[in-house]
Amino acid sequence: MHYAYRFQLKPTDQQREVLDYHRDTCRQLYNHALREFDKIPESAGTLNQRVRQVRDQLPALKDWWDKLNDLYATVAQAAVMRIEDSIKALSELKKKGYSVGSLNWKLPREFRSFTYVQSGFEFDKKNGQTVLSLSKLADIPIECHRDIPDDETIKEVTLKKEPTGEWYASLAVDDKEKPEKPSLDEINTDDMVGIDVGILKYAHDTDGVAVGSLDLSDERDRLEREQRSLSRKEHRSNNWEKQRQTVAECHQQIKRKRRDFLHKLSAYYAREYDLVAVEDLNVKGMLESPRNSRNTASAAWNTFTELLEYKCEREGTHFVAVDPRGTTKECAECGVETDKPLWIREHSCPSCGFEADRDLNAALNVLFRGLSELGMGHSESTPVEPALPAGTAVVPAKRVVETGSPTLKKRPASAVSE
Repeated sequence: MHYAYRFQLKPTDQQREVLDYHRDTCRQLYNHALREFDKIPESAGTLNQRVRQVRDQLPALKDWWDKLNDLYATVAQAAVMRIEDSIKALSELKKKGYSVGSLNWKLPREFRSFTYVQSGFEFDKKNGQTVLSLSKLADIPIECHRDIPDDETIKEVTLKKEPTGEWYASLAVDDKEKPEKPSLDEINTDDMVGIDVGILKYAHDTDGVAVGSLDLSDERDRLEREQRSLSRKEHRSNNWEKQRQTVAECHQQIKRKRRDFLHKLSAYYAREYDLVAVEDLNVKGMLESPRNSRNTASAAWNTFTELLEYKCEREGTHFVAVDPRGTTKECAECGVETDKPLWIREHSCPSCGFEADRDLNAALNVLFRGLSELGMGHSESTPVEPALPAGTAVVPAKRVVETGSPTLKKRPASAVSE
C-alpha cells in the first residue's frame, strides 16, 4: 500500500538557490529526454522500454553536459522516467472522456518538483534541529510534525516548490501492510453507513448526522480583492511578482482549509465504520452545467471520494461507490419514486407513508445499493433504524476543521427526538 508523509522544509536563502538550480536542471533534462523520446517509433517497444532507451543515454550525456554531474544519479533517472508517468496519466484522463493532447516542453513555472529514489537521502539531527540530508544538495531543516514509524521504510523523497515559494518534502512509503477487513456477514448494521453528499449539507449519513459545508466566503472575498490588485500591476514588474505571490497564498489558504476538512471528515467515516457506501458522482458532467458550477467545484466531491476510498483501505473498512441516479426520488422503505423539486427538503412517500429528511432518505438508498453491490442484499424494511427529521444532528463544518478536534463525536441523546 502506498502512503506518503508531507513535511515543510525551511531552507536558507542559499539553499533555496541550490534547490531552484537542481529543479531547473531536472526541467532541462526532462525537455531533452522528451525530444529524444519523440524520435523513437512506437514499434521500437512498449512505453516503458522506449523511456528506458532514453534513460540509458544519461552516461553519455554527462560527458558533454556538465550540469548533469551536479544531480544525484537517481534524481536524473527519475526526471527521465517522469515521461512514462505523464503519458500514463494522460491515458487515464482520456479513458474518462477528457480531451488530451501530447506532452510539451516544460516552462520554469510548470516544473516544480524532483525526486530522490531509493537512496541519496537521510534524516539527521544537527544543531538541535531535524535536517533532511540530500546527496549533492544540502542539509535542509525540516518540520516533522509527526513521527514516522520505525518499521516503515522510505522509498523515495519528492521535493516540491509551491507557487508561494515554500518547499515541501513528500516521503513515500510503499509495501505497508493492509489491515484485514471484517467479514461482510459479521458486520453489524450499526457499523454500516451510507453517505449522501450535497452543497447546503456537505454530508448526510444514515445515522442522522448532517455535516455542514465549509464556509470559505471570507477567503474568496480576500482572493478577489488581491486578484483585482494584481490586475492593476505592470506585468512581470517587482510589484507584480510580490502581488502574484500574495494571490498564490490566498489560493493555498483555501486549498489547505478544504483539504483539511475533507481529510478529517473522510478519516472519521473510515475509522468509525466497517462498511461505507457513498455516491459515485459524475462531477465532470455537473461542472459543465451552467448552474452552480462554482459551488460544485468547491465541494470537491471527487477528492472526498478518493480520500475516503484510500483511508477505508488503510483502516480495513469496506468501501463501495454506487450509482447516485434516483437516490433522492426513490423511497427507502418501498422503492416507489416520487419527483421532488430542490426546495422540498422532506421525503413523504405517497405509497407507504414513510417520512424522513430528504437527504436521509437518499443516504439510506445509497447504503442499500452498496449492500446490493457487495452481494449482501437487504430486507424489505430498512436495515438501519433511521432518525426522524427533527432528530437530525447538524454538525457545523467549523467543528470538523477546528485545530485539535477529534473530528466528529457520537451525537448526543438530546439530538434524537423522543
